[in-house]
Amino acid sequence: MNLTTPNQRHPICAIATAPGKGGVGVVRLSGDNAEGIAETIAGKLPPARQASLRQFRNAAGESIDDGLLLYFPGPNSFTGESVVEFQGHGGPVVLNMLVEAICAAGAKPAKPGEFSERAFLNDRLDLAQAEAIADLIDAGSAAAAKAAIQSLAGEFSDKVNDLLKQLIALRVHVEAAIDFPEEEIDFLADGAILAQLENVENLHSKLLKSAEQGRVLRDGLTVVLAGRPNAGKSSLLNALTGDDTAIVTDIAGTTRDVLRERIHIDGLPLHIIDTAGLRTEAADAVEAEGIRRAHREIAEADALLLVIDDNDSETAAIGAELSGISPLPAITRIYNKADLSGRSIGLVEGTNESSIAIAAKTGEGMEALREHLKHIAGYQNEQSGQFSARRRHINNLQAVGQNIDNARYQLVEIRAGELVAEELRLAQDQLAEITGQFTSDDLLGEIFSNFCIGK
Repeated sequence: MNLTTPNQRHPICAIATAPGKGGVGVVRLSGDNAEGIAETIAGKLPPARQASLRQFRNAAGESIDDGLLLYFPGPNSFTGESVVEFQGHGGPVVLNMLVEAICAAGAKPAKPGEFSERAFLNDRLDLAQAEAIADLIDAGSAAAAKAAIQSLAGEFSDKVNDLLKQLIALRVHVEAAIDFPEEEIDFLADGAILAQLENVENLHSKLLKSAEQGRVLRDGLTVVLAGRPNAGKSSLLNALTGDDTAIVTDIAGTTRDVLRERIHIDGLPLHIIDTAGLRTEAADAVEAEGIRRAHREIAEADALLLVIDDNDSETAAIGAELSGISPLPAITRIYNKADLSGRSIGLVEGTNESSIAIAAKTGEGMEALREHLKHIAGYQNEQSGQFSARRRHINNLQAVGQNIDNARYQLVEIRAGELVAEELRLAQDQLAEITGQFTSDDLLGEIFSNFCIGK
């Protein structure tokens, strides 16, 4: 879109502040003839970007509220269209009356994310930046908020565009070699294309790693606690949350349902799920349902902490209880009650799988476990250069990686220039979909439908 001629559409309005009562409430109006609608409600518009006190009235001339009026002429506004903001008192009844009056004057209620969608369509921001707005609003930690701000400022998009430029340059080089076969020099064999491809591979690897870190900051890591009854799963949940979240008794099978808690470790969001004790034969129908739900949560988890009573040698043989669960996430064996068994607290050396010895009730070994959780999440507690990313971005970048691998194979093994160029074209389309340069209407609808109304 061209910023000098913004994509004007039917005017929309919505309450832009959070639901509930507050000292100030904001109603936002954007679109064609926003100025005329605003003057119907509040009289003459103030100068651009200057707040002015106005009385807001409905079509019958009845006063609705007194407040501030702000005018942002397009294209120099958030949406790229003419935008007017009504800042009044933050009562839901008053704000809804104001929205009704604005709609009666010619606007229509905005759909979720419609303001941000118009900003994207009018080239005020790209798709990754638009998504960062929702990520900033939904941020569950300071680290996630800072990462979203970086994406909103264009950090992620800049890195995607840098890779895209290198990819296009390589594609041009390859297609030039195809277009001039009469040249005596074999461009595919001179090493320049392979060197460029290796540079693209390095840039892609760094970007994917950073994006995966950004996805962890946004979505967090889902960790399931599982094990046989009375292994200490509930004690471990309480130790991780720092609260008496779960009931802890000496009676086996206390946990029958799924317990969910959300915590943060140095800014890393963790979704901790405590499940019913696993055994091959349930005592009753209620326990059987609890075990079925535990299996479901394990299959959907990012990581599984398999809790073992280290003071009971029989519980270490757990295995049959996990049969039939697919896919199984990465498993870390947690040897609980190590203070009673005499095992050294901390990482267990000499094993083929991740194992940590702890004492959940006393808190011993918990720091080692927290560091391990950060490690398996790929989390780095560094704020500089971090940006937020979503699962769809990761999927796109993984597809790019596959295209690059295919291009290398076609270049080195098959020496088929046309197929190299085609793989690079597919990779280019995947990258362009991240920022919205190339995307489908269905994807746009799915993305913006998850935004809050008024944004």
